Amino acid sequence: QVQLVESGGGLVQPGGSLMLSCAASGSFFSINVMGWYRQAPGMQRELVAAITRSDSTDYADSVKGRFTISRDNAKNTVYLQMNSLEPEDTAVYYCHVKYKLYSFSLLRDYWGQGTQVTVSS
Repeated sequence: QVQLVESGGGLVQPGGSLMLSCAASGSFFSINVMGWYRQAPGMQRELVAAITRSDSTDYADSVKGRFTISRDNAKNTVYLQMNSLEPEDTAVYYCHVKYKLYSFSLLRDYWGQGTQVTVSS
């Protein structure tokens, strides 16, 4: 099974920056996709950014040019650098992975506990 440890959330002023990190550990064959979702109060959870093992990335239109996702495959860790933060970015950010338990397994999903990001003056 997979365990995810998220860090880096907090309170920041508009225009500021934060970096989120999420480290995966446990017993698995591979972590294929790592990403971040967010959920604001009263809203549905939405994809922020995702990255594959080969560094192919996908971003929500609302964060393109401001957020950068990266990963360290040796450490099974994904990072989200968030710049030019806006109040609309306020949400709980969840780490998400798609992983294989064994080489022949289907992909499974796993979610982190979430970390709060608040953008406010």
